[in-house]
Order: sequence, then C-alpha cells, then structure tokens
Amino acid sequence: MKASAATAPRERRGPVVAALMLGMALAALDGTIVSTAVPQIVGDLGGFSVFSWLFSGYLLAVTVSLPVYGKLSDTFGRKPVLIAGIILFLAGSLLCAAAWNMAALIAFRVVQGLGGGALQGTVQTIAADLYPLKERPKIQAKLSTVWAVSAVAGPAVGGLLAGYADWRWIFLINLPVGAVALWLVARHLTEPVRERGPRPRIDWPGALAVFLTGSLLLFALVQGGIAWPWLSTPSLALLGGSAVLLAVTVVIERRAAEPIIPGWVWRRRTIAAVNLALGALGLLMVAPTVFLPTYAQSVLGLGPIAAGFVLSVMTLSWPISAALSNRVYTRIGFRLTAIVGITLAMLILLAFPLLPHPAEPWQPALIMLLLGAALGLFQLPLIVGVQSTVPWSERGTTTASVLFCRQVGQSVGAALFGAIANGVLVARLGGGDLDSVARTLATAESADNLRRAVATAVDYVYVGAAGAAALALLALLFVAPRRFPVLGEHN
Repeated sequence: MKASAATAPRERRGPVVAALMLGMALAALDGTIVSTAVPQIVGDLGGFSVFSWLFSGYLLAVTVSLPVYGKLSDTFGRKPVLIAGIILFLAGSLLCAAAWNMAALIAFRVVQGLGGGALQGTVQTIAADLYPLKERPKIQAKLSTVWAVSAVAGPAVGGLLAGYADWRWIFLINLPVGAVALWLVARHLTEPVRERGPRPRIDWPGALAVFLTGSLLLFALVQGGIAWPWLSTPSLALLGGSAVLLAVTVVIERRAAEPIIPGWVWRRRTIAAVNLALGALGLLMVAPTVFLPTYAQSVLGLGPIAAGFVLSVMTLSWPISAALSNRVYTRIGFRLTAIVGITLAMLILLAFPLLPHPAEPWQPALIMLLLGAALGLFQLPLIVGVQSTVPWSERGTTTASVLFCRQVGQSVGAALFGAIANGVLVARLGGGDLDSVARTLATAESADNLRRAVATAVDYVYVGAAGAAALALLALLFVAPRRFPVLGEHN
C-alpha cells in the first residue's frame, strides 16, 4: 500500500497533537511515578528481592515490541496500532491496580510495556506524519517537554499518591488520561488515503523471533552482574542463546516477503548511522540518569528531592535546545548540527571528572544543564532528519528501529557502566558496590574515603559515557552521508 498527503490540515492538528501528548505522557510518567511508590508496593505485596523487575520487565516489553509495532503501523496504518496500544496499556494499568502479589504485578507491568511500545513508536511516527519538515521541530519540542515535565513531576505525584491515597492509584490515574487520548485519536486522527494493493502479509515468525531474541538478550543484560557473575554459566548460556536466536532471526528475516526488520534499515547509510548514533546516546544516558542521583546523595550529601533537581535541570534545557535546533540544521544540515551537539556533549561529559571534591551542588547541576542543551542539539536533528528521508510507508519501521537501538543501548549501558563502577569500588575499597556503599555512608567512620571511592567510580562512568559520545561522533563522521537525502513533503 502507498500513502500520500502525509501532513494534516492545520485545523485538525490541535486535537491530534493533544492526543499524542497525552499518549506520550502515559509512557513517560510510567517509570518515574512508580519509582517513588516502591516502598509502599513492597510493604503491601512483598517480593523485595525481585521488585527491580517492575522496571526491567516494562523496559524489556517496550524494547522488544518496538520493531513489531513499527512494521504494523507501516502495513495497517498508525491509527489502529496506536488505538490498540492505548487499550493494551490501559488494560495493563487496570490489571496492575488489581495485582494480588509481586509476581502478578510484574506480569501485568509486562502487559503495560507491550502497550507502551506502541505508544512510544507510533506517537513519534504520527508526529512526523502531521507536520512538514520545517514545522516538525515544533511537535518534537512539545513531546520533549512532556518527557521533561514527567521527569520532574512523576516522582512527586507518585509519592503523593502512595503516601496519601494508595499505591494502586498510580496505575488507576492512567485510565482517565488514556480514555481522553483514545477518544481524541478515534475521533480526530485521519490517516492518508492509501492505494489498494494485495492483502498485506505479516511476518509472524519474524516478529516472534525478534521478540524472543530481544527478550533473552535484555534478560541477560539486566540480570548479569546482579543475579549472577558475568562469566558464570547462566550469563554465558543466556548470551550464547541470544547469539543463536539472532542468527535464526537473520535467516527468517532474509526469507520473509515483508520482514519485521527489513535489510534496508541497515543498508541505507543514513538510517544505519542514526541507529548507531542513537544507540550510543542510550549508552551514555545511563551516566546521568542512573549514577548521578547516587553521586548527589552519597558524595554531595543531598536529599532525594535535591538530588532529583540536579538531574532534572537537564530535562529543562533539552527541549529548549531541541526547539531551537531547526534554526541551526536549516543552515548547516542535519548531520553537521548533530556533530556539533555530540562533540559538545563529549566535552561536557569529560568535564565531570574535573569537578573538585567535594563539589558544590550547582557545579554538577550546571554540567547537566549544558549536557541537556548539547543533547537536544544532537538528538532532534537526527530523528527529524531520518524520518524525512523515507516515505510514509517506511516511516514507522524507521522510527521504531531508531528507538529500538536507543533502548538497547540503554540496557547495554546499564550493564557495562554498572560493571565499571563496581570494578572501581572493588579496587578502591577491596569490595562492595554502589548500593552497599550508599547504605554505609551515614554510619561509617571512613565516610570521606567511601565518598571519594564513589566519586571516583562515577567519574569513570562519565569518562565511559564520553567514550559512547565519541562512538556516536564516529558514526556520523564515517557512516552518515554528508547530506541527508530528504524527500519531498508529500511522502
């Protein structure tokens, strides 16, 4: 099937944009709003030893479902996929609110994640469908603002609901928001007219292979170094099984008439370069999002709220920079704008280990403010640029591949940088990890020595994040074409 008239009339955009922002808010709030309610959830349901799977299970489901939803949206249209995703997410939310033990809650979080995968990928694709190239930064900036507000407001809302109502309300609150988004999409989203063609063939074996491969690999990365050592039999078996399943997936996809992950995703230099660059972005984002709060509390001695503020300033500068990036890439191009952004990000990350000990809170906050501005200049031009190089019929698959690579990069980064941080602590203290050190700081006589060890570990993580930025820079320099092959506005 082919489509035309990719952009929508101005008078019909408002309700659809509102629906997209509400849908994105559902996905963006989900992680942050749950995190502050964990003590109440564990106190009610038990299962402290496995509560981390409330987040890992959701992330796994989102990641492995992205390519499938991308292909389905190109085959059947965005609207049915988005509607199905919202319904699945709301069903998962309702089930989570009714969970009777931790195992049930984790299983229902996976259901939520399967809906969240449709929300994340399809919302980004529809945003590109609605606006012509010159106006796409507007909608992308709005979506970035949703993520920024969610990062700041999510923990506060979750804490209020868990403390003054009941933790189950953090899932029930999704229902009215999702219902409004669902109504707006059903009533106001009109898809481009598509020419009739042969009945589409769905590559269900490929979808299952992609799902199983991604699930096993992410499970290995999430559990490795935590549930068992990296070089233990379980880790090696899971990673070996992932490699075997990957080979099987490649064979299936090569033989499929309409593969879930088409070969052109990697054969086209522009898409391959953006996939690699945003995979590296996911890798480097682990440093600020995972390790900075530990640094702020354990080294600087800040409380949870103040530590969250140090991180949240990045989410304030990111959407502003993204909104202004079109003034740069319309003059120097997508590739060069992204190169400037990631080069600045690399230098800013390298500045973190130069902070004095002990640092003043404003110093890491300033670094995060600058990092957000640099990454806004890096990410948005790549997403807008790569979406503009493909026709409507390939935009869902392209967008999903980019988001998939970023999510996988984040999972790899959590495993890699966790191993680096723990290795530094072992070398400096003769044992321990970030969690045990954080618990010990308040009572240990050698508190300053422990703080210095944590600071050194986080410094190494930031150097590693700068290395990830360098990988993104290399992908843009040597893989991406000098100019993105942008198509006409009606593709």
